[in-house]
Amino acid sequence: MLEEAEEWLRRRSWDAADRSLPQLLAAKRAAGSAGSVSVILPALNEEATVGAIVETLRRDLMEHVPLIDELMVVDSGSTDRTSEVAAAAGAKVVHRDEILPRVPTVPGKGEVLWRSLLAASGEIICFVDADLREFDARFVSGILGPLLTDPDVQLVKAMYDRPLGDQPSGAGQGGRVTELVARPLLNLHWPRLAGVVQPLGGEYAARRTLLERLPFPVGYGVELGLLIDTLHVAGLEALAQVDVGVRKHRHQDGQALGRMAAAIMRTAQSRLPGGSMPTRQGITQFERTEAGGFAPQTHEIDTEERPPMASVPEYAARRFG
Repeated sequence: MLEEAEEWLRRRSWDAADRSLPQLLAAKRAAGSAGSVSVILPALNEEATVGAIVETLRRDLMEHVPLIDELMVVDSGSTDRTSEVAAAAGAKVVHRDEILPRVPTVPGKGEVLWRSLLAASGEIICFVDADLREFDARFVSGILGPLLTDPDVQLVKAMYDRPLGDQPSGAGQGGRVTELVARPLLNLHWPRLAGVVQPLGGEYAARRTLLERLPFPVGYGVELGLLIDTLHVAGLEALAQVDVGVRKHRHQDGQALGRMAAAIMRTAQSRLPGGSMPTRQGITQFERTEAGGFAPQTHEIDTEERPPMASVPEYAARRFG
């Protein structure tokens, strides 16, 4: 199976420069309504970065080249000016709690992505994290490329260098949870996915017809869950990846990464054949106290998963009614 992954890596990996913007625009127009594109930024307290991302996408991929039809920021409860900054930059801003209000919300990135399917209108959905710095529009145009030009592709992941702090690309890479948790899990249990460079990356695009059939882990396990489930539902050939260069963003501390790793391991475990659920839904971490010694802090692990959106009555009525 590793040989299959290496062959996939060779055939299904591209560079963002491989498809020009005029080529993508022609393919989009030829696709008609099936080529409509919604770009969604899930955001929580990202006023420092979300505006520049929205401005770049609006200028380069809506005004200069009309590749994006809808640019949406879904605010998941920010206490800063994220919504105001995003709206001023030209995004449509929707608050998480306003989408599907019949279902009480829970914290988590996956929760926001799941609800966004109901709020967005495009047939191609592109997710972009809202904490990126020095953002380039090729993050979006690059991953849209295979979807617009190859009808067999259903989900495209961005791949990139992730410099840690101010270190140059290739040195001191970020993505520590990827290398310590996600990549070993994929190589051990889903070796056909071993060629995916950034399995946990937050920049990816997919056809709505795929996403609406998949369950969404509500927390940090969402990217791994969608990747594994796409393999099972659509097959390896439905996946592709595009090199978009360098990704700069805010890095989290070690304890936050530990909680993320626990959620990702839980998501993977639930997808193993005959896999049993963990006996404990929490992780205990330790902090040194001023008085000396260590104090335990227990955090819950995200275990909930939302059902495929196609099974939600409100979505089905809009989509199929």
